[in-house]
Amino acid sequence: MARIVRFHELGGPDVLRIEEYDPGEPGPEEVRLRVQAIGLNRAEALFRAGQYLEAAKLPARIGYEAAGVVDAVGPDVASVAVGDAVSVIPAFSLNAYGTYGDMVILPAHCLVPTPAGQSVPEAAATWMQYLTAYGALVDIAGLGAGDAVIIPAASSSVGLAAIQIARMVGATAIATTRSGAKSEALRRVGAHHVIATDHDDLVAEVGKITDGQGARIAFDPVAGPAVEKLAAAAARGGTIFIYGLLSMQPTPFPTIPTLNKGLTMRGYTLFEIVSDADRLARGKAFVLDGLTSGALKPIIAQTFPLERIADAHRYMELNEQFGKIVVTVE
Repeated sequence: MARIVRFHELGGPDVLRIEEYDPGEPGPEEVRLRVQAIGLNRAEALFRAGQYLEAAKLPARIGYEAAGVVDAVGPDVASVAVGDAVSVIPAFSLNAYGTYGDMVILPAHCLVPTPAGQSVPEAAATWMQYLTAYGALVDIAGLGAGDAVIIPAASSSVGLAAIQIARMVGATAIATTRSGAKSEALRRVGAHHVIATDHDDLVAEVGKITDGQGARIAFDPVAGPAVEKLAAAAARGGTIFIYGLLSMQPTPFPTIPTLNKGLTMRGYTLFEIVSDADRLARGKAFVLDGLTSGALKPIIAQTFPLERIADAHRYMELNEQFGKIVVTVE
């Protein structure tokens, strides 16, 4: 028997249960993965709490990311073989598959061979963060040299990925954080500028950095009232991507700056990229190039064993981590 994490009711981390189950054999275009590590994502906490984009069908599986070894392959699978070390791209519904466990069934199309030299925890922490940032910044916005991008909640895994990608394409990364406690760490990982919003004036600081032009892009997982300041700090013709709701407060529409500057306010999720085979292929190539060159390197905040999955979720909800939370599987 294998172990799996499920929840039978919506709620906080305590609803997560480790249960024994028989994973069975993979079906057509599926694989069975022996999981070695799991990358945690805030989307999973929202799914567990009943606040996600899709409602959980109880009892529910959970988990978008993992790294491990292919244990078995189903019919019509040619992209991976038994014994391959792979990591998981979040390219499926949580109501269909989940990665929390020690042996899981997954669609073959979401598996990527682990690059040489990448550790198992790093492999489990790669694809959600880098493809999310790549999709908005590179695929959609065409971020490049001469551009400035504001990155709120920059110490999150996706925020750190956005910093690294901005540097990779020659853009200016403007990281924001609430206090100054993480400022030096953000600079060490590549942020060109760090604004502590509890005591710095975001609009004034972005104006200084951009010679009064504003930032062409803001990449925001927070939403809520602070969107008005992002609009004020944006460049004429700029784009504000909203890809999360960390604030959990209503988000006002900044009508006057949007009209005056011709701004675009855009909702965005990773699934725009992973649901399109061509865009996903380009994203995978971009990320793998960055991993190979060293321009992209996942930062692990803390690891927990699978037996402490509820504690790992509690830690994630504190919003104090710097980088990715990873759960290891023995």
